[in-house]
Amino acid sequence: MYQSLLTHLENGIFTITINRPDKLNALNNVVFTELNAALDEVGSNEEIQSVIITGAGPKAFVAGADITEFNGLTVKEGMELAKAGQETFFRIERNTKPIIAAVNGFALGGGCELAMCCHFRIASDNAKFGQPEVNLGLIPGYGGTQRLVQLIGKGKAMELLMSAQLIDAAEALRLQLVNYVTTPENLLIKAKEILTIINSKAPLAVAGCIKAANAVYDESQNGYETEIAEFGYCFETEDMKEGTAAFLEKQKAQFKGV
Repeated sequence: MYQSLLTHLENGIFTITINRPDKLNALNNVVFTELNAALDEVGSNEEIQSVIITGAGPKAFVAGADITEFNGLTVKEGMELAKAGQETFFRIERNTKPIIAAVNGFALGGGCELAMCCHFRIASDNAKFGQPEVNLGLIPGYGGTQRLVQLIGKGKAMELLMSAQLIDAAEALRLQLVNYVTTPENLLIKAKEILTIINSKAPLAVAGCIKAANAVYDESQNGYETEIAEFGYCFETEDMKEGTAAFLEKQKAQFKGV
């Protein structure tokens, strides 16, 4: 179905693998077009409960953007390129279904930005993260200057952005850029273990958590007001009635996402 992606749905978990290993899975126009199509599929397919994004091969999650597509761009075209990339990554960040990055190998430039727009990240112990755009006379354009500050704090983010230094998986864990570090062999196993737990919870409540947590960094929203609205909304759902009744009856809730 896709030229640059592999997709697989099993037990409610939809795995999207960026499949350009000969180019270290670099992001180009085709990848972005197909990522948007895959996100459409996530939204329309009720069997999909959660998503893993990863990269093909042992070397890279995504080693960056395909720089060959940058040659000769005007200021306007550069801005349009950044805007389109940001819009795709906002679709991931704001998705109501949990999306996690399983980072194997290099996550550099646009690859690091892709990982950061996911709801959280798991890394293999061979992972490397960085925003090396200043080496090309550029800055991150797909949200990297914003999300890196949000995730690890301004001081360290400024250092990494301006120095183009890479960090390994252990340092990424220390900085709380990733939630877990595991072996390459166990990376997808660990991701699926976590999502299996999340998939057992009330889907509308999970979506509310995503929306409210994202509101912390959205200047157009008051996060506390978003929380109030999402909390109140839960009271009209069948899942809330099921969850509270099951709790009181000491039974396991059977959520249906309604």
